[in-house]
Amino acid sequence: MSGSPARILGVDPGLTRCGIGVIDVMAGRRARLIDVGVIRTPADMPLERRLQLIGDALDGLLDEHRPSAIALERVFAQHNLRSVMGTAQVSGVVLLAAGRRSLPVGLHTPSEVKAAVTGYGAADKRQVGEMVARILELSAPPTPADAADALALALCHAWRGGATSAPARADAGTPAQQAWRAAERRR
Repeated sequence: MSGSPARILGVDPGLTRCGIGVIDVMAGRRARLIDVGVIRTPADMPLERRLQLIGDALDGLLDEHRPSAIALERVFAQHNLRSVMGTAQVSGVVLLAAGRRSLPVGLHTPSEVKAAVTGYGAADKRQVGEMVARILELSAPPTPADAADALALALCHAWRGGATSAPARADAGTPAQQAWRAAERRR
């Protein structure tokens, strides 16, 4: 990360509230806020229209901010199948937008993000928000929590080497990430 800053777009995928956060990361793990917010869609709107609204808003953000990489929360199994499906569908929209622009995408688990930002993989949302505010020198944590989570994703990605353009080594990452990649290769 020597020289010019790396611009990272973090996305906390959600169908009702999709958190987005854009940061510039300089040498020495210094980071600066560029943009933060949420893309909202109404629950009573048809699914295809909701995904289109998210995709259109994401395209606008990518055109405006021109990030060098995207950090996206890895979809994980929850008890609420409906929530997982919406998250997975939005993640697909994000991956498609990245693919169309040849942007690298880093997938990060919630515990990985929490550990990178707070030092504790089981931190609660309040702790994540407070650390994001402290790291980015904000007067208060971004709200709603989806926005703070998107910034935490971007910080995690940058600090774990995602801000560089070099491809990740197959053995890089946490043991869970290595196991995930091995399973994907076997598939």
